[in-house]
Amino acid sequence: MKKALKKISDILKMVFGYGIMLSLFLGGATFFGYVVALIIGGNTGAAICDFIYKEFVPELVYYTSILVLLGLVAMYLGGEFALTTEKKQK
Repeated sequence: MKKALKKISDILKMVFGYGIMLSLFLGGATFFGYVVALIIGGNTGAAICDFIYKEFVPELVYYTSILVLLGLVAMYLGGEFALTTEKKQK
């Protein structure tokens, strides 16, 4: 049973790692989107900022929240209890 949980945990950690990497890339894309909107200016720049703020960022927050939950599940399935107040004695 522990081997199966460890294998599931390893797969979830891999998915979590790639997902967080994608999330960081998309967060950087929002920064560059705002820079492009600043350079373009006017109504077009305002429309780009409006799209990023109202459409893109809420989806990104939802996506990263799911990834954090996935990472916590992977951590606990693997037997790591880093977010507890007690430490195990080795």
